[in-house]
Amino acid sequence: MDFREHAINRDWSAEGKIDLLRQMIRIRRFEQAALKYYNAGMMGGFLILDIGQESVSTGVRSVMGPLDHSISGPRGMGHALAAGMEFGPCMAELFGKANGCSKGKGGMFSYYDPGRNHWGCHGLAAAQTPLAAGLAFALKQREIPGAVVCFLGDGAVNQGVYHESLNLDGLFGLPVVYLIENNGYSMGTSVARSSRFKECLARRAEGYDIDWDRCGDGDLYELRARVWTALERARHERRPTVLEIETYRYYGFTVADANAKRYRTPEEIEERKKRDPLAGWRKYLHEEGILDAAAAEEIDLAAKAEAEAAVKFAEAGAPPGIGDIMDDVYWETDHDTPASRIGRHYFGE
Repeated sequence: MDFREHAINRDWSAEGKIDLLRQMIRIRRFEQAALKYYNAGMMGGFLILDIGQESVSTGVRSVMGPLDHSISGPRGMGHALAAGMEFGPCMAELFGKANGCSKGKGGMFSYYDPGRNHWGCHGLAAAQTPLAAGLAFALKQREIPGAVVCFLGDGAVNQGVYHESLNLDGLFGLPVVYLIENNGYSMGTSVARSSRFKECLARRAEGYDIDWDRCGDGDLYELRARVWTALERARHERRPTVLEIETYRYYGFTVADANAKRYRTPEEIEERKKRDPLAGWRKYLHEEGILDAAAAEEIDLAAKAEAEAAVKFAEAGAPPGIGDIMDDVYWETDHDTPASRIGRHYFGE
């Protein structure tokens, strides 16, 4: 099927297509800057990169609406940036600074933005899946015609809590789309060695009487069309979907993954880079006469400048102080609610 004939009308103008490229480039340049300063010892903790998978986060976000919500697993910085979170506070969070999006207290696993309906990156495999079901239940209960997109990796689909969530989604008819970004290797074990399945991982949804679908990350027309179908099913029919997207990460599970070129060969990585969806979309725009080389370079330079400005913003911040250690633990105590005066909210005297 030629999905160009079924293009979603949600800002599928020439500028809308260019904006998809712009968002992909912005995410990549942000993460490349983060990698540079992580290697320079400017930040600690985990750094889990989306580089190579940017077409998924941007393509999905481009068809989401103001009533839709998103939640991510550990590989979720790109999802947060695609949701509209700002470079400066996101970079400062990686630097552990108080001007970070979560005041420097959580690193990349605390990329939350309730104002943009984005509910964070979650470090434990499949921990976000029951939270997505809860968000979807709230939408249904309140009769809000929105949907929840829950991003997860191929390594999360074997966790029991994911299957418990699917069971509840199927039973209650919850408006949620579980979007599996299958990059082939989980933490470092191939899908063929870690999962028993027929055809694809998404097909497991049949066991819960849930619709499923799959596609690759290289054709944004097809990706958007399949995501749109799943979102519309959730919004208007109150039915969940499992959608699997084949993709690829160019770096290890984390940047500290010493075996990234052992469980897959350097030749495989380079071969997949030749099919980079970002480069492919830029080529498509050029061939369609929508974007020339000079304009593409201008977009890239702007993204680099934005990333470097985010680093300066982070470097200018101060780390949280000792006096901040008890803040942002319980909402009740931060806001001095009546509940905060009932029982104990802290350990110790």
